[in-house]
Amino acid sequence: MVRIDGVEAGSRAQRAGILPGDLLVSINGHPVGDVLDYRFYETERELRLDLRRGEEDFQVELAKPRYAALGLEFESYLMDRQRSCRNKCVFCFIDQLPKGMRETLYFKDDDDRLSFLFGNYITLTNIDDREIDRILQMHISPINISVHTMDPELRCRMMNNRFAGESLRHLYRLAEGGIRLNCQIVLCPGLNDGSALEYSLSELCKLGEGLQSVACVPVGLTRYREGLYPLTPFDRESALAALAVIEKWGEACKGESGARRVYASDELYLLAGRELPPAEFYEDFPQIENGVGMLRDLEEGFRWALEDLCEEDLPAAPRKVTIPTGECAWSFLNKMLDELRNRCHNLKIELVPVPNDFFGGTVNVTGLLTGQDICARLTGRDLGDQILIAGNMLKAGEDIFLDDMTLSELSERLGTPALRVGGSGEDLLMAILGREQPGGAGHNPYEAERA
Repeated sequence: MVRIDGVEAGSRAQRAGILPGDLLVSINGHPVGDVLDYRFYETERELRLDLRRGEEDFQVELAKPRYAALGLEFESYLMDRQRSCRNKCVFCFIDQLPKGMRETLYFKDDDDRLSFLFGNYITLTNIDDREIDRILQMHISPINISVHTMDPELRCRMMNNRFAGESLRHLYRLAEGGIRLNCQIVLCPGLNDGSALEYSLSELCKLGEGLQSVACVPVGLTRYREGLYPLTPFDRESALAALAVIEKWGEACKGESGARRVYASDELYLLAGRELPPAEFYEDFPQIENGVGMLRDLEEGFRWALEDLCEEDLPAAPRKVTIPTGECAWSFLNKMLDELRNRCHNLKIELVPVPNDFFGGTVNVTGLLTGQDICARLTGRDLGDQILIAGNMLKAGEDIFLDDMTLSELSERLGTPALRVGGSGEDLLMAILGREQPGGAGHNPYEAERA
């Protein structure tokens, strides 16, 4: 049972006499323990709610349109405690964070409910058969799973959890039950690449239609790895070797089922010095939140929006903007922006690669840039009319960087207005032209607190 924290004014629940403080015991005889129970059973047209007020048990019956909300509010979105990770993966990024960051960044979530509701990745190591039964019954799909390897023994070693290999059996039950799976492999040179990667992809492809996609991403290493497992970063040679395996299995899936399913992240292509595949390679971009096809999607949106512009849409007066970005994608983005520079000669776009001194190591992606590193790189420059900040550098729903600097603080320090920009190519183009709408909630995959 769960405690009702509030009742929406004018809602069906209020009209039925339900009060804050009441306990919701069950819906149509089904016990309610968390958000999945509530949202699944709430969808019915005719409902019988079993409730408790103090020592008194009572029932409420009501009818409503299917999928219409009851109007009940709870103390937390999940309606119970968020499940934390039981693993200590050798590549865990949270273990590589410096001290002194905000507390929520250090929380490691591993909650299947967040996988369905928000797209978080889970390892399956803290799920039992009863929870799998519930997922199958409710047909909660798709689910995002951090696999890393299909070798049970290697998975136990990489995740420092003796049950990590055994939990792979859940993949087969879920796939057989019609649940679509988006899988992730964090590649660590010398551990789960090479023949281990061949084996993992071959086993995952045996899931058939249950496998929606696999993203293979290179491990990110900060300078805060004292006492941690001695991992090595990818170099050009090892990145090329990994791409050969990934593309081989992607082509095999494409030939057999018509869907590629197996992808490498943009970062792996950039590390290998390879050109990114064309946009159509990524089909419906199933792993874009994992950095798979993100740059091509941005480029496509930018080009389409640019083609739709009339000459009167371009700024008549001279305008200059500065765009800080991660070192990894600078060359690709600069080439993309040349198309706009060549069309609008009174528009100056300064794309500035920012070294990540805060995290150090091999970290060079845009989503992990901090306010202090941006300030250090941009101080003393002619920044023009505006600084454009990618939304994925900032916390979801708040204009705050990973180092707790706010967007307004950045503007004050640099003496130039800074704007949060959405994640699409059109958002970027409109911001450059000065026709933006403030927004760009973005999605920062490094923010454990986003849910």
